[in-house]
Amino acid sequence: MFEKILIANRGEIALRVQRACRTMGIKTVAIHSEADADTKYVKLADESVCIGPAASAQSYLNIPAIISAAEVTDAEAIHPGYGFLSENADFAERVEKSGFFFIGPRPETIRLMGDKVSAKHAMQRAGVPCVPGSEGALPDSLDEVKKIAKDIGYPVIIKAAGGGGGRGMRVVYTEAALSNAVTTTRNEAQTAFGNPVVYAEKYLENPRHIEIQILADEYGNVVHLGERDCSMQRRHQKILEEAPAPGISVKLRNQIGERCVEACKQISYRGVGTFEFLYENNEFYFIEMNTRLQVEHPVTEAVTGVDLVQAQIRVAAGEKLAVQQKDIITRGHAIECRINAEDPYKLIPSAGRITQYHAPGGPGIRVDSHIYHNYRVPPYYDSMIAKVIAYGDTRDLAIARMRIALTEMVIEGIKTNIPLHLDLLADSNFVTGAVSIHYLENKLSLDNKKRLNTQ
Repeated sequence: MFEKILIANRGEIALRVQRACRTMGIKTVAIHSEADADTKYVKLADESVCIGPAASAQSYLNIPAIISAAEVTDAEAIHPGYGFLSENADFAERVEKSGFFFIGPRPETIRLMGDKVSAKHAMQRAGVPCVPGSEGALPDSLDEVKKIAKDIGYPVIIKAAGGGGGRGMRVVYTEAALSNAVTTTRNEAQTAFGNPVVYAEKYLENPRHIEIQILADEYGNVVHLGERDCSMQRRHQKILEEAPAPGISVKLRNQIGERCVEACKQISYRGVGTFEFLYENNEFYFIEMNTRLQVEHPVTEAVTGVDLVQAQIRVAAGEKLAVQQKDIITRGHAIECRINAEDPYKLIPSAGRITQYHAPGGPGIRVDSHIYHNYRVPPYYDSMIAKVIAYGDTRDLAIARMRIALTEMVIEGIKTNIPLHLDLLADSNFVTGAVSIHYLENKLSLDNKKRLNTQ
């Protein structure tokens, strides 16, 4: 087992990884920007290194600075968390070439699954169901593109092969709009991802977002840990997740989970990973794989009892999986609410000092957060400042406990999206599980119109 791990991230995930390391008796190195010097995880780390100014490009995305920090502290491995460099194959390769262990998949696997075109081909070979679409990248010929779109059937969605985070995609409803959508998406993809390749898929009108969590070691042992429903999202960003997904039968869960396991074996996957699907009319359609730890991993931990971060570290250290598929049993229900520092309805970020803070508690409640009283939320990074996870024997109990927890939670001095979460938890469509990936944006649009009419 590793003696010292450098955590190449910030915020609540840095603290989450640090806690796992401390539980395992592993020393930690916290890297931080100048803006994060006073954070909780920096103070709790065995060592800390400032790697640059506030801007991410000069700190958390600064590969030479991160490698140097690992060298001067004699760390053995680097944990990338999620976001930032966690799915950057060049970073993983640089880490390994510098003599450190990368706590994640092999660089070649990250490259394979990071390109959505090659990822889709890999999944098709493994028998994982995919959204109907183009056979690879769209050609330069507009006439050929039109033929492909017609064969798929409108509406279609144009996606960047190297995209992510909701960027690099456009929905096209008519042939007349196709040319501009392809050109615009290509230009955006080149600017944002350095890769102009785009492809087309059938645009599903009212799907849910369901994902399968997997865990694999380097010896070919793979297990799936069931599914999560992440349909409650806006601008393609999730804000509430739950496990298991309402309405998914055990039989269907196992069928799609087994296909994901087989896919991992075929690509020699190592570590934790998540297969993301659109789900409509009892059918799963693969859209992408995240080759890292997910923000929403705590709901899977709650219903399976598996510590995914510890398992991730053990696999990276060369250990075999401690569990087999027969050991993975889903019990109860868990819901996670992402607490963001933002206006709950206008969704505008709200940086500043937290003047009052009280974390909720009680049966089945877990809070993952790096904030504290007088903590200053910086304006430079993602707005998520906490995650509240509620667990119960049933979904109704988990919802009830989450409502109580959020009414107890106090964060003053800045705006948060807690009121939005309370609104959603009381929404009859959410309570019955009748939502899709478009539900929240449609709801926010209608609610904002009502507010404007009453002003």
